[in-house]
Parts: sequence; C-alpha cells; structure tokens
Amino acid sequence: MKNGIPIMLGYFAVSFALGIAAKNVGMDAIQAGYMSITMLASAGEFAALNLIASTAGVIEAILTCLVVNLRYFLMSCSLSQKLDPKMKLRHLFLLAQFVTDELFGISIAVDGYLNPFYTYGAALVSAFGWTVGTVLGVIVGNILPLRVANAMGVAMYGMFLAIVIPPAKKDKFLGLVVVISMAASFIFTKLPLLRDISSGFRIIILTVLIAGIAACIKPIRDDLEKGGAK
Repeated sequence: MKNGIPIMLGYFAVSFALGIAAKNVGMDAIQAGYMSITMLASAGEFAALNLIASTAGVIEAILTCLVVNLRYFLMSCSLSQKLDPKMKLRHLFLLAQFVTDELFGISIAVDGYLNPFYTYGAALVSAFGWTVGTVLGVIVGNILPLRVANAMGVAMYGMFLAIVIPPAKKDKFLGLVVVISMAASFIFTKLPLLRDISSGFRIIILTVLIAGIAACIKPIRDDLEKGGAK
C-alpha cells in the first residue's frame, strides 16, 4: 500500500482531468466513477469519452477501447512469467484487472515470484485515487481554470520517471534500452505513415521490436525459483 501512494497521487491528478472531460460529455459522477473503477485505463477512458461525444455505437466503442488498451496484453504476458505456476485462478483474474502501466512497473520489479497481495495493496490505494479523482473532477472540476486542470497531468510523467530511473541506474543496458525506446517513440510520432498508426499499436510494435532485440542481445537468466515468493 505504501508503494501505491505515489501512483495514487499521479492517478488522482490525471483522473481529475478525466472527470472534467466526462462531465463535458454529459456523464454524472456515478457514471464516471463506475467507468473508472471498471476500466482503470486513462487512454481507454479518454477514447471512450470521445466516442460518447461523437454519439458512436456500442460496438464501435468496445472495439476502439479494446485496440487502445491492447498493450495490456503484452504486459500480462510479461507479468505471467513472474507468477507461481501453482497460483489459484481467482488471483489471476484479480491481477488481470490491475494490469496498468504503473502497477505493472512495480509488480514486475519484485524479486522472485510475485505475491499477488503486493499488487492488491498497491492497487487498492491507486485505484481509489483514480476513482475519487474522476468523481471529484465531475463534481468540482469546472471550478478550476482549464490551464490548472491540464497541468495536473504532468504528475503522471513524473511518476513514470520515478518507476523507470531506479532500475535503469542499476543496469546500464536497461538504461540504454529506455533511451532507445524514447527515441524510437519520438520517431514514430514524426515520420510519415508511422505517425498515422494509433498510439496503442505504436506501443505494441515498439514493445515487441525493442524488447525482442534486447532479449536476444542480453537474455536474463530465470532466477524466480531461486528467489522464491517475496
């Protein structure tokens, strides 16, 4: 739960802006809060709000959110390697609900097998901040100036840096992979044709490509059995 507090603060800032957007498309606090607690994905929720605003159909909304959130399939595949093969099915379903960028980042960094209750503790705190921020954004968000509300989203970038920098400082190769990933992502947003690819698919392509090359160059020995569940 302690490790979830920084994530909660970042989530609260971003979800507050999400709540303002939800109110602008006609959603009330209950509807917006329910959306946040069930989806728990900023890109997917903002995409959903854009579809609601354009009066898109249900099937279109579902397919769009599925594509936008497709990167979580890759994260789940990676996280599955950290789970004890004897883990009960109910834990797998619960962990799947909480595969977000930030929760994945701290969960994958745990030594040995992942104890699901570590993720549950962090998720309990962070999901609470995400949902409450969304609800408050609907209720009182329009009181704040637009620039102030938008500026709150900067906290999310600071949180990402806090997750990425410590392991990158310990492993120079990992730090190099991070820099290459950032550069490749920038190139994808600037070059013709590549910039027309949706953000969700860009992440998937870059993740598979860069992680695959890095795994071939410097494979990591499986120490899970040695490390044990921690």
